[in-house]
Amino acid sequence: MADPVLEISGLVKSFGALRATDGVSLDLRPGEIHALIGPNGAGKSTLIHQICGTLRQDAGTIRFAGQDIGGLSVAERARFGLGRTFQVSSLAPEFSALRNVMLAVQAREGSSFRFFKPVMWDASLIDTAMAMLERVSLAERARVPAGELSHGERRQLEIAMALALQAKAFLLDEPMAGMGPEGSKSLTRFLDVLRHEAPILLVEHDMDAVFALADRISVLVYGRIIATGTVEEIRRDPAVRTAYLGDHA
Repeated sequence: MADPVLEISGLVKSFGALRATDGVSLDLRPGEIHALIGPNGAGKSTLIHQICGTLRQDAGTIRFAGQDIGGLSVAERARFGLGRTFQVSSLAPEFSALRNVMLAVQAREGSSFRFFKPVMWDASLIDTAMAMLERVSLAERARVPAGELSHGERRQLEIAMALALQAKAFLLDEPMAGMGPEGSKSLTRFLDVLRHEAPILLVEHDMDAVFALADRISVLVYGRIIATGTVEEIRRDPAVRTAYLGDHA
């Protein structure tokens, strides 16, 4: 079996008396989609923030591509190949979709955003960004300001930006949120292909998408992983049914 791309071991994060992350261990293997599910308030977003570096863990290790990244900044982790989309949009709303992706291309190359204007019409930069927009079926909206895109289009744009960073793994935080049935189906098909480019840690409430995509599922409840397994193993687990799945099982 190939070594994990992402490996989290014994992660702990407390806020006062509340232990939001309680000894969490999980990994992400090449070519797979590993879904992280759980009720609201389970600690999913807190865990993702630690993996990405916006929160520093109190204990435990985060290894990515064989390296301990626990001490790296958000930008350093992104340049190292950790691609993230956000539950709360991180786009520059006044910039076009194309310009947002161009910023991501520059970030990958180590350029500062303050040098964006002189190179904004660089042909190679535009071509690279347009290729990313085409992959997420957003090329026709390239010149539209991000703030004027629909919710689903903004999620597509975030994925294009993650692609522009040439990620070695994707962390997708509620990518289906706010999408209609057709949008969710389209994104599900895209993610099923994307996994072959880089594995995906998927935080998602849309259980139809989770069950269609996931190779493995980890269930987080009150900051702890209560089960990890295949779709069928999770469906059959009585503790998971009681804590979260209910009618979804």
